[in-house]
Amino acid sequence: MRDLDKTPEVEDSSALNQQLLTWYDHNARAMPWRVSPADRARGQRPDPYRVWLSEVMLQQTTVAAVTEYFQRFTQRWPSVQDLAAAEDAQVMAEWAGLGYYARARNLLKCARVVAQDLDGCFPDSYEALLKLPGIGPYTAAAIASIAFDRAETVLDGNVERVMARLHDIHDPLPAVKPVLKEQAGLLTPPLRPGDYAQAVMDLGATICTPKNPACGICPWRSPCLARVAGTAPELPKKTPKQPKPTRLGVAYLARSADGAWLLERRPDKGLLGGMLGWPGSEWNAAPAPRPPFAAEWQDLGGEVRHTFTHFHLILQVKLAELPTGHNLLPGQELLSRHDFRPQDLPTVMRKVFDLWAGSDFNPGKDR
Repeated sequence: MRDLDKTPEVEDSSALNQQLLTWYDHNARAMPWRVSPADRARGQRPDPYRVWLSEVMLQQTTVAAVTEYFQRFTQRWPSVQDLAAAEDAQVMAEWAGLGYYARARNLLKCARVVAQDLDGCFPDSYEALLKLPGIGPYTAAAIASIAFDRAETVLDGNVERVMARLHDIHDPLPAVKPVLKEQAGLLTPPLRPGDYAQAVMDLGATICTPKNPACGICPWRSPCLARVAGTAPELPKKTPKQPKPTRLGVAYLARSADGAWLLERRPDKGLLGGMLGWPGSEWNAAPAPRPPFAAEWQDLGGEVRHTFTHFHLILQVKLAELPTGHNLLPGQELLSRHDFRPQDLPTVMRKVFDLWAGSDFNPGKDR
C-alpha cells in the first residue's frame, strides 16, 4: 500500500484528466438533469435549479430511485420560483417515499431564499452556495462545478472509492476522507471542471464499482496503483459500524363509518418531520400506549418492520372505528376515502397501510 507521506506514483494530472474526459465524452450516462458533454460543447449550459434539485435528491439515494421523483417535481414545479410558491404539504407529499425528509424541508427553505432574496438566481460560487439552507460542502461543490464550471473538488462515495483505488490508500473511511479529498482536488482541472466532476462520479458508478470493478475497461487502468497491487476490490476500507439498535412502537389506524382516515402530521423537527402519518406511540425499547382516543383497539396481527439510518423499527398495528363527531386534536387531520392517497405517506407509514390492506379487517380485500 502507498505511504501517504510520499508523492503518488501516478501519471501527471493533465494526462489523467484527458484520459477521463475522453472516456466521458463517449460514455456519459444520460440523466434528466444532465447536459451531455456534446451539448455542453455546443454551448448549452446546465440549469442551476435542476442541478441543485437533483443533487439534493441524490443525497443518500440512488440515481434509479431519484429519476421518477425528479421528473415529477420538475413537471409540477419547473422553476425555483414555482417550487418556492408551493404549499409545504404538497411538496412533502411528492417527496414521500424518497426518505431523509429533512431534505424536503430544507428544499423549500432554500427555494424560498433563492426566489425571494436572490431574484430566483442561484449564486455561482462555492462560498455563497454553502450559505443556503440544506446545502453542505459536497452539494455546494457539485452545484458550483456542474452548473457554473467552477474548479471545485467534488467528493461523493463514488469519488472516494476511485481515489482510494487510484492511489492504493488503505486507511479507513471516514477518517481518511480529507486525504481522499486532497487527492481529488489535485486532479480537478481548470478546464471543463463540470464535465470532469460528472465523469469521475460516472467512473465510480459504472466502472470502479464497489464489487467486481471492471478494471479491464477503465480509462485509468494503467495508472491505478490498487489494480497493480491487486487490492482494488477491498478498497476503500471502512471503520466497522456499530450494530443498529431496535426500537418498538404502536401505530393506530382509525377509520370512520364513511371510510375517512384519521392521520397526524408530525412536528417539523425530528424524524419524518412535517409528514402525515398514523397516530402512534413513541419509538423506544418499551413504548407506552398512546391511542388518539379511547376505544376498544383491536390488534391487526402481524407487524411492520422498517430500517432508518440509525435504528431498526418494529411496529404493532391497532385498529378502531373513529367515533362520530370526534373532535380533532392539534396536528390531527381527517382525510376522506377520496382524498386519502397511500402514496403520499412516508414508506414506514405506507407499510402500515399495506398491512391493513392485506388483512381481514379490510372490507375490500377480496373484491
